[in-house]
Parts: sequence; structure tokens; C-alpha cells
Amino acid sequence: MSSINYDLTKIKTFIFDVDGVLSPDCIPLSIEGVPMRMINIKDGYAMNLACKSGYGMAIITGGDTDAVRLRFARLGIEHIYMKSSIKINDLNDYMAKTGYKPEEIMYSGDDLPDMHVMQAVGLPVAPADAAPEIKGVAKYISHKKGGDGVARDVIEQVMKAQGTWMNDQAFGW
Repeated sequence: MSSINYDLTKIKTFIFDVDGVLSPDCIPLSIEGVPMRMINIKDGYAMNLACKSGYGMAIITGGDTDAVRLRFARLGIEHIYMKSSIKINDLNDYMAKTGYKPEEIMYSGDDLPDMHVMQAVGLPVAPADAAPEIKGVAKYISHKKGGDGVARDVIEQVMKAQGTWMNDQAFGW
């Protein structure tokens, strides 16, 4: 039984911000000043399973590191928008390239740069520790904090609602 107040059978694609959603909002810096992100393994597994099961998947982030791009590409994500200064532009590009409609899209963000995207999609999701303004526009606030399984939480609920969670793809990488 889902705790999300939205018709989850409509969702065909998942889009995630990185910092504060797929990674904690506190990140160490390398000696060169490059942010070093931690990524939740269970989030990665759920994202990979969703891709293999035919769902769309995208990343829209203001960050720009090769490690982030490589990690998500290895999970099967083709649409990775880095250095996104106005995220709604990248959402519009993604919809134009894929044909997804707003009501078919779940987007998870945690801070003000995510606001316009969250207002434009059918299912806006916020981590438990998101900014108050973002929680105010979210249709679902995960019980998980950023970097602690937000993607797994929402992907699992959507896939269970659609009967695709425990499919043949679920038992391997």
C-alpha cells in the first residue's frame, strides 16, 4: 500500500536532483576543492531496476563532476543534465526528447533551484530534510533524508503500484 497521494499508475519516468536528494546535503571536498558525493546503493539498485523495466530516468543537477556522470550512466541512465542553472529548461528538453507528459513525471528535489520543475510535474517529491518551500509544493514528502534512500522509497512505491517491482529483472544487476 502506497503512502503517496497520487495515481501512481500514471508515472512513466523518474527525474532526480543529486545533491540533497541522491546524496546527503553535507559533502566532503577533495584537496582540489572538488565535491565528493556519497550515493546510496539501494537508490542505485532501484534506479537500475526501473531503467531495465522500461521506465524513463533522468538526472538534473547543478553539479558537474565526472564521478556523478559515470555513476548514473553505469546505472543505465541516458539523460544526465549537469551544470543545470535553470532546471525547468532541462525538464522541457527532456520532455521534448522523450515525449513524456507532465502527469507521467515524478521529480525529486530538495531546494529552491528545484521549485519550478516540481511545480511543472505530476508528482513532485521532497526528501524529509528538504527546504520548507520545497516541502510546500511536494505532493509526497519521503520519510527518508537526502542520500538515505529517497529514490528507493518512491521508485519502489510506484513500481509496486504498477506490479513491476518483483519482476524478472529484480534479481540481478
